[in-house]
Amino acid sequence: MELIYNKALEKKLTIASIIVSIAVLILVGVMRRVKIDLGVDFSFLPPIHALLNTGAAIALIVALLRIKRKDIQGHRNAIFAAMIFSALFLVCYVLYHFTTEETKYCGEGTMKTVYFIILFSHIILAGLSLPFILITFSRGISYNVESHKKIARIVYPIWLYVAVTGPICYLMLKPCYGL
Repeated sequence: MELIYNKALEKKLTIASIIVSIAVLILVGVMRRVKIDLGVDFSFLPPIHALLNTGAAIALIVALLRIKRKDIQGHRNAIFAAMIFSALFLVCYVLYHFTTEETKYCGEGTMKTVYFIILFSHIILAGLSLPFILITFSRGISYNVESHKKIARIVYPIWLYVAVTGPICYLMLKPCYGL
């Protein structure tokens, strides 16, 4: 199967990536300050966030294994799965934080320090990596293979770190829910 680079598609997807990234960053910046009452209790969402992030992490690992075997279609399918898991996570996460008061970490001592180091690195890398994840996806989907490979080598481990540390943060915070 010959892969033919589609420059016009890449350009459109790159513009969409930038617009989506800006919109998401604005939403995330606002959601902690604004609370909306939709008449539904969304406090059940944090374990779903963890499951969706776990799904993204597994899909990312499968994507890496597939591309190492030169299984391009398997790689694409796994990346699409990771994108879907991540998009669903983002929708649920924003919905939860717009409707539910933030849960404060209740641990103390060294574990509190460890939690905040993981949490802050997770949040910062998630925010910074989003546009690059989308651009990497754009380059892959438009078959700009060399450019895709070049950026993916940097973006992939960061995305995987974010996908893995999300559930870790949830598990560390889990005893604090409902206090």
